[in-house]
Amino acid sequence: MELKKISDIKLNPNNPRLIKDDKFKKLVQSIKDFPEMLDIRPIVVNQDMIILGGNMRYRACKEAGIKEIPVIITDLSEEKQREFLIKDNTSGGEWDWDMIANEWDTEELIEWGLDIPVFNIEPDGDELIGEDKNNPATIKITFESVEQLQQAENDIRELIDRKYKGAYFSVSAGEI
Repeated sequence: MELKKISDIKLNPNNPRLIKDDKFKKLVQSIKDFPEMLDIRPIVVNQDMIILGGNMRYRACKEAGIKEIPVIITDLSEEKQREFLIKDNTSGGEWDWDMIANEWDTEELIEWGLDIPVFNIEPDGDELIGEDKNNPATIKITFESVEQLQQAENDIRELIDRKYKGAYFSVSAGEI
């Protein structure tokens, strides 16, 4: 790994990844808040100082006013460089949303740039209708008795108070 002037490094015109405004702002803030991350995950460049991995981090570093950044200089063939562009940007695996909900602070994760999906469930069943950030997420649960409803209300209220600051919770009985 070497430290190079940011002005010596070039964006890759063939990079197939984009970053939108909100995510870019989060990345810039992340680099400002945690610059050590760049040492752990440096920008990867070829011999011509063209970025193979880290185009968005490079742009965020420029926006953050960083003058020098750590790089790894590779000597890959043209074919391997093209392969690296894709493989470095391919996200493998999926998030364990149960673990995220139960063991991590949601506000902190959002601040760090993780997009936490919001899903609405159709009132007549379990058909997922997709992400809707303009409306609050809702779910309908039917219980066999008022006692079950009351116990669930207590359990849910306790969970929400503990894990989801600012979440609103309401219970109603009868037809909706």
